[in-house]
Amino acid sequence: MDIVTQKMKTKRLGDSDLSITPVGFGAWAIGGSGWEFGWGEQDDEQSVDAIHRALELGVNWIDTAAVYGMGHSEEVVATALRTWSGPRPYVFTKCGLRWDEQGYVHRDLSAGSIRRECEDSLRRLNVDVIDLYQIHWPTSDLEEGWSTMARLQKEGKVRWIGVSNFNVEELRRAEKIAPITSLQPSYSLVRREVEPEILPYCRSNGIGVVVYSPMASGLLTGAMTRERAANLPASDWRSRDIEFKEPRLSRNLALVERLREVGERVQRPPNQVAIAWVLRNPAVTGAIVGARNAKQVEGNVDAATLRLTPKEIEEIEGKNTYEPELVTAA
Repeated sequence: MDIVTQKMKTKRLGDSDLSITPVGFGAWAIGGSGWEFGWGEQDDEQSVDAIHRALELGVNWIDTAAVYGMGHSEEVVATALRTWSGPRPYVFTKCGLRWDEQGYVHRDLSAGSIRRECEDSLRRLNVDVIDLYQIHWPTSDLEEGWSTMARLQKEGKVRWIGVSNFNVEELRRAEKIAPITSLQPSYSLVRREVEPEILPYCRSNGIGVVVYSPMASGLLTGAMTRERAANLPASDWRSRDIEFKEPRLSRNLALVERLREVGERVQRPPNQVAIAWVLRNPAVTGAIVGARNAKQVEGNVDAATLRLTPKEIEEIEGKNTYEPELVTAA
């Protein structure tokens, strides 16, 4: 069957030759359960359908990680790519988080570990080269890890290299060794810690930004309720997350109501408004948007076309005054 994909505007990612769509497919949840940060049971066929639907709708990049499902997410991505006959998307993955037999995770940026992870990811993804390879979390030995990443790039195993969850000091330490193509931070209306320093630094230094959890791991979709939060299974890491518990849960659900009110006026669901709020920041190149089935994908992708007005942003944030640009060049 011939695949006809929609066209979506793209933006260059940092210093790379990758032009990415505003929304990318996030493959964390499709890793399933059985590890420390799993999302509960997941049907692989639905995962593949979700990836295919995202690509059909014009998304041109997938973000995964070795640790998601202890390698399973990468394998599912490979299955989706093998059965996809349209244009090949960019594939991003991450290293630096290792796991034990019980699924508990620890950080490791040693040279030997990163090299093994890279080879394992190439095999699981069934690709000759990784388009963007990222350090998942920093450690005290980030210099050893980043030096290894730079060598992998020179060897042609990865095309571009980036980092995730780094602060400004850690970005500077890495930049002394090799350029950083992109940063992947958590960013949403619930998590705004990157606004004062990290996003301005990236913008002024030409570092691309692909943010994760723009819907705060499902909190801002409009589908989360107190009852659902209270009944999340133990295999879902969110059952242990303080944002899904009181007193923060009530604050977050009140935020959803503001998203819903704005969304009703522009005829968009709350999740799209939450994603559009993230994308309105000039430092952000793209947002990683997770989905577990094709229907969720269809409900998310249109956020790329939503432009919020200053008044709508003010209403969403619950402020009395509007700040024209939260992020400015340093």
